Amino acid sequence: MTVQDFIPKSYSKTVERGNVTWESPSNIALVKYWGKKENQIPANPSISFTLSGCKTKTTLSYSKKENTSDFSFEVFLEGEQKDSFKPKIETFFKRIEVYVPFVRDFHFKIETENTFPHSSGIASSASGMSALALCLMSVEMELTNDGYSENEESQKYFTNKASFLARLGSGSACRSLEGDLVAWGTHKEITGSSDLFGVKYPFKVHDNFKNYQDTILLVDKGEKQVSSTVGHGLMHNHPFAEQRFEQAHENLSSLIKIFKEGDVSKFIEIVESEALTLHAMMMTSMPYFILMKPNTLEIINKIWAYRTETNSKLCFTLDAGANVHLLYPENEKIQVLEFIKNELVAYCQNGHYICDQIGFGAKKLA
Repeated sequence: MTVQDFIPKSYSKTVERGNVTWESPSNIALVKYWGKKENQIPANPSISFTLSGCKTKTTLSYSKKENTSDFSFEVFLEGEQKDSFKPKIETFFKRIEVYVPFVRDFHFKIETENTFPHSSGIASSASGMSALALCLMSVEMELTNDGYSENEESQKYFTNKASFLARLGSGSACRSLEGDLVAWGTHKEITGSSDLFGVKYPFKVHDNFKNYQDTILLVDKGEKQVSSTVGHGLMHNHPFAEQRFEQAHENLSSLIKIFKEGDVSKFIEIVESEALTLHAMMMTSMPYFILMKPNTLEIINKIWAYRTETNSKLCFTLDAGANVHLLYPENEKIQVLEFIKNELVAYCQNGHYICDQIGFGAKKLA
């Protein structure tokens, strides 16, 4: 599919008002997307586990308005009006207007809530933007037919366009619509992969990776030291950028074989290397940043020691921050949670951590 496929010719129906609710999860990248071109196009492919518990629920209410010269919307988080969110959503509307031109025709009330604490240090842009994109696609369906079609081709278009729109709000949001593995970015070995939207991983996944667990250790719940936009921008003219992009392609190729064969030890090597490479790129950019905290390093060393002592398949990954995601097979859940309580919780801010597992994508609630 191309960009032109997402530009509607016209709408066949007139709708005065309505509302729709979608719930969409966050995700955690295994091969990291870091660096982008114009229009939120990734500089390298990525793949992520979709989470099941860390979700955003968004209700979009819409009513027809007379004046279409400006966007009109209000935003609420957990019932509280949040004008601080408006600049980001206005930027999003400007980017997507050509693909969903009805955004100027309605006044929108956006009511959103997270299943995880706001400002907990867990990025909500992926779940939030994907939920909003899905709501907007439901409005488009109302304007073109009698609602969401069960036709397989229509469903695929709906999902691809929603992922395409979500990407224009937050790059990683395009990986939050489906589960349990989603790839984004053109890769020669992944059927249907695209820079424009995320695609459900099309190949066999060994039972070793089913029901994988993800516990998020909240080392630092404060604001990001550097925004994702700034961080991605630092890849321009980065001395190691091209090698990094090539590495991402190679690591994704390796994961295809790993997922097929169920080699958890090699999975650990790729995932931890990817996490450390992401931070290495930030430390070697200009300007440079250290996003890990001392407790991040303490946790990593504790994990390595625990693995040596127990032959556990526990591993870590990191986003562009200090918090640590622990990934491990379901059959180790009891032992790993005991290890967290006994050894790692002391390194979490206020002792906070969140238990999650790999899930199955977004869901329409109303």
